[in-house]
Amino acid sequence: MTAVTVNDQEYREFCRFLETQCGIVLGDSKQYLVRSRLSPLVNRFSLSSLSELLQNVIAGRNRELRIAAVDAMTTNETLWFRDGYPFTVLAEKILPELAANKRPIKIWSAASSSGQEPYSMAMTVLETQAKRPGFLPSIQITATDISQTMLETCRAGVYDNLALSRGLSPERRRMFFEDNGDGKMKVNAKVKQMVNFRPQNLKDSYALLGKFDVIFCRNVLIYFSPEMKAKVLNQLAASLNPGGYLFLGASESLTGLTEQFEMIRCNPGIIYKLK
Repeated sequence: MTAVTVNDQEYREFCRFLETQCGIVLGDSKQYLVRSRLSPLVNRFSLSSLSELLQNVIAGRNRELRIAAVDAMTTNETLWFRDGYPFTVLAEKILPELAANKRPIKIWSAASSSGQEPYSMAMTVLETQAKRPGFLPSIQITATDISQTMLETCRAGVYDNLALSRGLSPERRRMFFEDNGDGKMKVNAKVKQMVNFRPQNLKDSYALLGKFDVIFCRNVLIYFSPEMKAKVLNQLAASLNPGGYLFLGASESLTGLTEQFEMIRCNPGIIYKLK
């Protein structure tokens, strides 16, 4: 039977590796998470134990293994239209405000995970266009993630019934999905063509992505150190057009991290506007 224990030294060294690679801070006593996420890689890479895997990752002996380990540790489940209010605010406040400028609108989903957030944005835009034909200018949605595995899932746009049941109404399922022929459903061409998926590590520069009017960076900062949170937030600010909007997760805050945004209460929910 494959050994799946993680000793304290290996755990500390792997934590340092993970923070260096992608900014994620695991903290103390998360060995169980490392075990559950990385154990499947032991057999996949024909290793004798989780300990051997960690040693190889930390020493940098196998680039493919390192990428797979980061992939496994950064893969998170998500929901359609998570928390509800960001998409309501986008439809009812932000899109009408930006439409008045009569120029293309650019939106960024900064941690797209398995695609539910950017595809929910696209559905929100399509619903707004259906209600007010000709009202919105062209809209481009860019979605990024550090995980190549997740980006492949996003581009495929295929979801099983369990994924579809999490936050997606029957009406939206009928309107925006089609049968994939294998018991699963895929987002239709109208939704898919609105979103461009590309890799991005939030630790690195965002300059090549260009400027945006709206950025969703939700439920990501919670994994970072205070220093990394501040760096990411200031880089996000630099990626926004004047007066652009930032959405964070419901449990995330800018307090003590940056002075570049003003907080706007939307009742429910909070959004941030670039000063």
